[in-house]
Amino acid sequence: MPVPSTTYNLSFTAASLRPELARIVSECYLAEGNWAKAKNRLLASNALQCRSAASAIRLERELRQRLQTLNHEQINLLAQGTAEDRAAMAWLAVCKHIPFVFEFATEILMEKLVSHDPVLRNSDYEAYVESKALLHPEIGRLTAKSKNKIRQVLLRMLVEAGLLETGNALGIIQRPVVSPAVVRAVTSDNPVWLAAFFIPQHQYADSLVR
Repeated sequence: MPVPSTTYNLSFTAASLRPELARIVSECYLAEGNWAKAKNRLLASNALQCRSAASAIRLERELRQRLQTLNHEQINLLAQGTAEDRAAMAWLAVCKHIPFVFEFATEILMEKLVSHDPVLRNSDYEAYVESKALLHPEIGRLTAKSKNKIRQVLLRMLVEAGLLETGNALGIIQRPVVSPAVVRAVTSDNPVWLAAFFIPQHQYADSLVR
């Protein structure tokens, strides 16, 4: 039998990509220079504009935990970049924090593009979940409601990140717009994360000079 790997983080449904809110969190962190102080300021001012304190706590926690995976250059780009750059850095943070999402993007979406089959079907997603459940029993313990919510949020993230557009079945997979600034920020950390944008590592040098 397969040996279980690290437990998946599947409790990410408090927020989809939300790049504009991620920008607010990153700006607050840069101003305060400390995640704890930034958290207190965000919650005290209701900067994320939540309807309840409980919702604000959940949303701030989810966004903060994602952004804490970014390095300083990536945080700065999220705070100061273009709308496309902000979406890219928010997506990078999701992929670094949530392996379930990163592996779906690289093992399913990227492979389908390479195979010239850009239509994302429900069967693709279900096959992915079933394959991961062999190594991750926590997937099997999810309720039907939780499984559906995870699927909805993941698909919304893909659209927000520019990797999926509405069309046949669940959508049409597409290569996102990636600026040289994004490529530099990603490779300043580790070129392996370029796969989240459907850029093979051997192509990253070419991307930098475009």
